[in-house]
Amino acid sequence: MKKLYFSFFVPLFLYSQNLDELVNLSIENKLVNASTHNLEAIKEDYKSVQSGYLPKLDVGAGYSIASNETVSTPHKGLNTYGSVNYLLYDGGKKSDVYSSYESTIKSGEKNLEALKNDLSLTVTNYYYNYLSLIAKKETKVQEITELTAQKDRISRFYDAGSTTEDELQKIISRLENANVTLKEIELQITTILHNLEYITGNQVSITEGSKIQILEDDKDKKLRFDIQALEYDIKTKQSNANAQKSDYLPKVTLDNTLSYYDRDYSNKNLDPNGPDHQNIASANMKWNIFSFGETKHKVESKQKEYLATKSRYEYEKNKANVDLQLALKAYDISLAKIKSSEANIKAAQSAYEIIKSKFENGLIDNVAFLQSLTEKYDAISQHKTALNDLEIKKANIIYHSGEKIQEYIKW
Repeated sequence: MKKLYFSFFVPLFLYSQNLDELVNLSIENKLVNASTHNLEAIKEDYKSVQSGYLPKLDVGAGYSIASNETVSTPHKGLNTYGSVNYLLYDGGKKSDVYSSYESTIKSGEKNLEALKNDLSLTVTNYYYNYLSLIAKKETKVQEITELTAQKDRISRFYDAGSTTEDELQKIISRLENANVTLKEIELQITTILHNLEYITGNQVSITEGSKIQILEDDKDKKLRFDIQALEYDIKTKQSNANAQKSDYLPKVTLDNTLSYYDRDYSNKNLDPNGPDHQNIASANMKWNIFSFGETKHKVESKQKEYLATKSRYEYEKNKANVDLQLALKAYDISLAKIKSSEANIKAAQSAYEIIKSKFENGLIDNVAFLQSLTEKYDAISQHKTALNDLEIKKANIIYHSGEKIQEYIKW
């Protein structure tokens, strides 16, 4: 029998996760994997572009049969060739294209970190909201237990004819309301668990005890990862605009082609007995000097994209700074709520003990007692919620300070 109990409880233990474990699961989910693959795709595309600027070697062959043979066209002909081509100068576009890709990759890396931090913050909110709901559930169960005991007590008095029916119905009504509230809390708990399973891709069973380390005041504040990504986006847009300007300049290519010919004349008199191979080396320049403003408009388009991204960056940067200041103020308010909730618990507990004694001795009606009972358990629940909310507020400060939340989770 002992082995049976052990095998039943071990899976529950193994599948319980603290906050750090939940965050680890979330930052390895399918969404993160998709972003990682997109980033790798950009890196591979960059390698392709780099290879495109290296010399190219092409080979080819052709076989022909002509119905009307001439001096220049044998009855049967076979030719093969090898060609080397190199873009010597592209108006300076190459360096700008490279810069564009490099900043795009940096932006992608920062966006990936931003996604992970967003998921970490979301999971942190769910984790502590879950713990707050569990605390509400526990206090509600205690309230229901006490209401049930009082209902049974009043029922006995009612059966003995020493109390009125409305006194009993008030207790019953409060008990039913408490049961409905309990079911609503349980639904909220289930919803959070489902949301966490959706984010992590795993079945979730939460273990309490995780804490968020407070960010030191002297810690240098950094830009959020998404804002850092925008900085690199600005560089990308600027490089794209510069690359487009290269269309104003000439392009120079070098080409060397070696060809071999095998001519088969039916009429040998037509055979010119020319060389059977030819090597042609060439340098080519192409310069577009007029295109009805096409290049001009393309450059202006890229420049406006740069200005748009820069404006968005400045807006988001200012907004992020405001968000950080609000997060700091919210943390201070959360500390004050904890002190207030501690005082509320003492006051509510003291008032409840007095009112309960008077109610059970028939000195007051159950209206005052029920109100006192509710205030007692509400105070307990609010205090536990305030403690959990403080952890969320610490996580918000870390998030808006450009730090990784995962690095500040303690167990």
